[in-house]
Amino acid sequence: MKLYSLSVLYKGDPKAVLLKAAYDVSSFSFFQRSSVQEFMTFTSQLIVERSGKGSRASVKEQEYLCHVYVRSDSLAGVVIADSEYPSRVAFTLLEKVLDEFSKQVDRIDWPVGSPATIQYTGLDDHLSKYQNPREADPMSKVQAELDETKIILHNTMESLLERGEKLDDLVSKSEVLGTQSKAFYKTARKQNSCCAIM
Repeated sequence: MKLYSLSVLYKGDPKAVLLKAAYDVSSFSFFQRSSVQEFMTFTSQLIVERSGKGSRASVKEQEYLCHVYVRSDSLAGVVIADSEYPSRVAFTLLEKVLDEFSKQVDRIDWPVGSPATIQYTGLDDHLSKYQNPREADPMSKVQAELDETKIILHNTMESLLERGEKLDDLVSKSEVLGTQSKAFYKTARKQNSCCAIM
């Protein structure tokens, strides 16, 4: 699970304007990094332009997922991640980033802003923090713990069933032993009663 890009954009009338972005392209070769970063910026702008206000969507491109959230006030966020990254965590991240951004940056600056003029520094921290969704998102952490507990309970139930089968075998053997011991007891009484008469 990996996050590659986290962007904040303004959905303008004809085009989307990139306000701030953070990238993690360390998994790509050095010579590809600038091209990949440009492509992520282009893709983010294109997805925001084609999304309606007040909408959330996930767009799949090969092994990558682009999660977009466009608020009703035209502020938008895009996360580009691999296909294994949980969608719920990505949208939680987008909502959190857009809330912080709208509190720190004046709304007047959104339509005319650019990455150089917008003073918001939280994207890099969020991008690094949310690389591991289980650590960053409490719900994912709880879900992972529940999954582990479920596996442990499943294994415990299997061992109990195996133990139950073994107990059933012992009970059936004891029943056979019980009937054999009763027969032995009766035979022994007959033999002993025979000896007592003499």
